[in-house]
Amino acid sequence: MTATPDEHQALRQAIRGICAGYPGAYWRDLDRERRYPEAFVAAMTRDGWLASLIPEAFGGRGMRLTEASVILEEIHRSGGNAAACHAQMYTMGALLRHGSDEQKTAWLPRIASGELRLQAFSVTEAEAGSDTTAIATTATRDGDAYVIAGEKSWTSRVEQSDLALVLARTSPRDDSNRTHGLSLFLVDLRDARAQGTIAVAPVETMLNYPTYRVSYRGLRVPTSGLIGEEGQGFRYILDGWNAERILLAAEAIGDGWWFLDKATAYANARVVFGRPIGQNQGVAFPLARGYAALAAADLMRFRAAALFDAGEPCGPEANMAKLLAADASWELANRCLDVYGGSGFVVDHDVERKFRETRLFQVAPVSTNLILAYLSHTVLGLPRSY
Repeated sequence: MTATPDEHQALRQAIRGICAGYPGAYWRDLDRERRYPEAFVAAMTRDGWLASLIPEAFGGRGMRLTEASVILEEIHRSGGNAAACHAQMYTMGALLRHGSDEQKTAWLPRIASGELRLQAFSVTEAEAGSDTTAIATTATRDGDAYVIAGEKSWTSRVEQSDLALVLARTSPRDDSNRTHGLSLFLVDLRDARAQGTIAVAPVETMLNYPTYRVSYRGLRVPTSGLIGEEGQGFRYILDGWNAERILLAAEAIGDGWWFLDKATAYANARVVFGRPIGQNQGVAFPLARGYAALAAADLMRFRAAALFDAGEPCGPEANMAKLLAADASWELANRCLDVYGGSGFVVDHDVERKFRETRLFQVAPVSTNLILAYLSHTVLGLPRSY
């Protein structure tokens, strides 16, 4: 089932072909053992799908964000989880738009080939939380290098990456212009490990999600690692954030279709009191309402992606796509669990695993309440709440 005429059927079939080799049992085993899906990521890399946004001139597929979103949607619709590798797509929002020709030439071909992984985005800090302008990590100029010092939380996939984008403050915060003075760096994590100037501690969560606390202890980064202009990094990560919101909306949509497919199949097959449970309106109507919400979110995802691909402002659309998709997937997660009843808690059905995974979209990478605050102030013109 699909909400709109499908322009990407060949792409969907290609991703489904890969995902078929990694069924529910594969993801259940990883979830139980808290392991990274190395084989799956290697397969996606080998076939060039993680280089979808890298231009063909640098060895990538040269696709739009729209197609990248379809790739991630299909991973989730198959019952998998793209969190293991999705950052290699959304980091391109900052690197491709604001990186220098020298940086692109030096790094993109090796990322596209799979020689290097860029899957870590090191921005959030425990004290600052969602107020990115309040981060305390500093980058101090010292000759031909910057010296980075500070603590980051929720830096996902840093142990599985060779490169990371790191946001740090290069000048003190100015309350009259809170976003000024933040700079974005492309950091070679291999060099950081060799220097001994980075310390990583895993954070255990309710789902199989590789995320870490990272301490930068006088890490020297050459000036060639600075993305764009010093002090303008916040502006650059906005492109990364918009891409991230759109791509994660697609993942939530994929989850929503998975829950809907599972629930409708079970509601048709499960017979109680001599009739399929899907014949009961108490089962059917919530699924129909969830379908409507999911279809609407799907349209907003494609609208936001089209704006991003055209180089147009897309902040409201990207945030609305994330909001609507996260809500739709969570509604369908609950409806699916209701349909399965006690069986939904049985690990072998995968419902409880996907239930835990899709709950993340309500709070990360941006919470629903922050999106509502953004829309009420930026779009509706209401007084700023923070």
